[in-house]
Amino acid sequence: MNHPAPVEVTYKNMRFPIAHNPNNVTLNKFIEELKKYGVTTIVRVCEATYDTTLVEKEGTYVLDWPFGDGAPPSNQRVADRLNFIKIKFHEEPGCCIAVHCIAGLGRAPRGAFKSKQLLYLEKYHPKMRLHFKDSNGHVNNCCIQ
Repeated sequence: MNHPAPVEVTYKNMRFPIAHNPNNVTLNKFIEELKKYGVTTIVRVCEATYDTTLVEKEGTYVLDWPFGDGAPPSNQRVADRLNFIKIKFHEEPGCCIAVHCIAGLGRAPRGAFKSKQLLYLEKYHPKMRLHFKDSNGHVNNCCIQ
């Protein structure tokens, strides 16, 4: 089965390829695709469909933070994600964190939002902002979800 290439979302020094979900058969091609982006971490927001051993042998860390398809993540999941992103980009400026769900649409949106997600975004009020310095030493603020 052919899957579309990842779509990269960038903001300042933060890069997030949004991808489809591989399986054990397509995993080698998926790994090669993510190498092009320099991915150091993969965040799975869906149930596991592949063994992470091969990915981790390539030096890429996999985080499992699943939540329901078409649903917003829990407040705790949002807090965990923001804390992780803040630490990761502070320790490794310019690193790349890939995110994927099953098709790259419902939980890791690639141009498609469901009504539950839109309602969540309308009511969302950030509890935390990411602060980082750009290459000129200026402090920038960002709220990512």
